[in-house]
Formats: sequence, structure tokens, C-alpha cells
Amino acid sequence: MTERELHSFIDVAETSHFPIQNLPFGVFSPAGGGAARVGVAIGDWALDLAVLQKRGLLSGKAFAADVFARPSLNAFMGYGRAAWQEARRLIQTLLRADNPILRDDAGLRREAFWPMAEVQMHLPAQIGDYTDFYSSREHASNVGRMFRDPAHALLPNWRHMPVAYHGRASSVMVSGQTIRRPWGQQRPGQAGDSPRFGPSRQLDFELEMGFFIGPGSELGQPVAVRQAAQQIFGLVLVNDWSARDIQSWEYRPLGPFLAKNFATSISPWVMTLDALEPFRCVGPEQSPAPLPYLRTPGNEAFDIHLEVRLQTAVNPEPVIISQSNFRTLYWNMAQQVAHHTISGCNLRPGDLLASGTISGPTPDSYGSMLELSWRGERPLTLLNGETRAFLQDGDRVTLTGWCQGEGYRVGFGEVTGKVLAAATSIQ
Repeated sequence: MTERELHSFIDVAETSHFPIQNLPFGVFSPAGGGAARVGVAIGDWALDLAVLQKRGLLSGKAFAADVFARPSLNAFMGYGRAAWQEARRLIQTLLRADNPILRDDAGLRREAFWPMAEVQMHLPAQIGDYTDFYSSREHASNVGRMFRDPAHALLPNWRHMPVAYHGRASSVMVSGQTIRRPWGQQRPGQAGDSPRFGPSRQLDFELEMGFFIGPGSELGQPVAVRQAAQQIFGLVLVNDWSARDIQSWEYRPLGPFLAKNFATSISPWVMTLDALEPFRCVGPEQSPAPLPYLRTPGNEAFDIHLEVRLQTAVNPEPVIISQSNFRTLYWNMAQQVAHHTISGCNLRPGDLLASGTISGPTPDSYGSMLELSWRGERPLTLLNGETRAFLQDGDRVTLTGWCQGEGYRVGFGEVTGKVLAAATSIQ
């Protein structure tokens, strides 16, 4: 049976991100109270996998009998791809329109299905480490043209390795939480002056994708690029909030710190590589050819349409301010895993690796306000006449993304966050 021919007994709109072809994993609890547990998204419903497992309907050979009753996906992530595929196959079979086991058991359906509006979503995993890459050639080139030499926008090492920094795992949050404008030092107005200190005036979003590590690796044992897919549990949307004025003052000589550590938002549902497989495509040509440990076949990209929507305090209607695509990334996920571990650095279940800002080749596909407003020099004009150089208090940013199949769509839902004013005092 082809992906298009798969149908569920649950009604799912063609534009829904969560048809039977997707089945992303997440962690939820009933909004009225109750323990967090693992589920999958199907249409407008969260399917409680702990209930199915308790009833003996998810008795897989590759994973423990209580793995879906836990408040995170870490244990399940650690089992590896054979377990993920087995679980997805069992769930997909139970949800098929021609399978009466779940379809015709009204009592079980009442127990196992929760309306999305009646659940609270949690972080999918306990994130031990978070690494943010810098893998978009267009984004890196734009930043180089703004801040360095327009004729030599990319630094000499950029085309030879996936550049990254280690982020702050403790401030990764699930979609829907508010973002407090950060305080910090900013560049002095005149040479020789003391740096300015106060709330950031150049708060920004970054359109990114991220992926969770599955089994992990041993300390001292690099992961070969051809084995990297076995480490990737699934993908989420990522908004790596950034304070550009703090960043421009602090990033030399060691790179991002306070400008990045105050908040990173992710979408709650994790789409597996198996759901993405029909949308695999060829990524950008890499020249010069990477060193042997980074060489991949070339079809390691995925055709994922991405959008950024901005809702202001004045205008409650969100407007699309950017459209990009995951396939434009120069360095792919397999290369990121291989480079991350080539030193012997170990990976652990639940580690989060993000792509860095995903910008396309045209101004309407740039993945940050820094680029959309070109460092604030060309403020973005919204449909209602408002302008934005950077984000203002009360702004709500929503990222969304999906792959379009024939007659169905698999997507990530969205990740959203609203900007609040800075704290009024520093204790």
C-alpha cells in the first residue's frame, strides 16, 4: 500500500499536519491534571500510547512494556531505529480505516483519544545537551556581508565543516511559552566609552529545524556519516531567539553566549525520519568537496516548506513575513552528526541539534529579522503599515513547516512565542 492509499478511521483534513502518514511522537498530559505520558498526533487528536500499551496493543519486542507511560521520550529514543519503526508500524496498523480493533471499541477510544484542545504539551525529551549549527550558506553569507567584508562574506573554514556552538539546554522550552526580553551589555556608542547596559533593543527570531538524538554514542567513538541516520530520532521546529545587540558586542573572540542562552522554543511533536522519507531530495552542491569523513551521497536533504508569521499587539491577524525551505541547507544532518562526534564527543538520547537559521536566496525567504530588515537599515513594512526592524514587546512569532504529498500533508504543527517586556529591575 502506498503512502497516498493509507487512510485512518479518524477524520483528517487534507491540510492537517497530522495524517496517518505522519504520526509524530510527543509528551502530553490532560489539561485538567494527570501524569505526563507519550502520545502521537492524529488529526485533531492526541492518541495516548500508554493506554494502548496497557491494553496489550503495543507489545513490541524492541521496547519495554511501560516506555510510553513515562514523562519523556528519552528511553524510547534510546532503543534505536528498529524500535521506532516497530512502534510506528503497530500504531499505523491500529489507526487504519479497515482495522476494527480500535475503530469499533467505543470505550477504548474514549480512554485513548484526547482532543488537542484538552491537553497540555510538554518538552518531548529531557535535553542534556543542545548544539546549534550555522548551516545555511545564504544566512552565513548575509551576516558576513553585513558585519565583515561583502566581497569575502564566508570565512575560509565555512565551506569545509559545519560550524556550531553549544547552546543552553536549560532554557529550551516547548511552544506557547512567553519570552522575556533579555538584559545585557551592548556595544558602546563611541570608542572608549563604557558599554551600554539594559534590555536588548534588537530582539530577533531565528527560523530553524532541530533533531533529537536517539541511541547516542560512546565517548571517544566518532559516528560515521553513513551511520548518522541511525542516531536521528526525529525533527522539530526551532526558534532560537537572539539578542543581536548583545551578540555583536560579546561574540568575539569566543562566539554566542548571553545573546542566545535566554530562550529557545521548539514544537512539541517530533516527526520521524520514516515519515519524512518520501520527501527526501538533493541538497545544494558542496564545493569544494568535503573531506572524506563528511561526504554523503547528496540526497540527504528534505523538501520541507517553512513559514514565519508575525502577529503584533496592534494587529491580531498574523502575517507571513518569510517563506523558506529546509532543502536549502548547505550542511545536512548526517554531516552535522559526523562532525560533532569526530573529536570523540559522545551523544546521548534526547540531545538536541539545531540547523541554525534557514535562509533562502531571496529577501522574502530570509529566516531572521536581522536579514529581513538588513540590520535594521531597511525596516520591514507590514500589511497594516506597521514597521519592524526587530521584534517589539507584544509581538507573537509563529514558525510552521510541512511536506506536501499527493492528497495529504505531513507537518510539524507550529512553534509560537510572545515577546514580553524586560524585567523592570535586576536583583
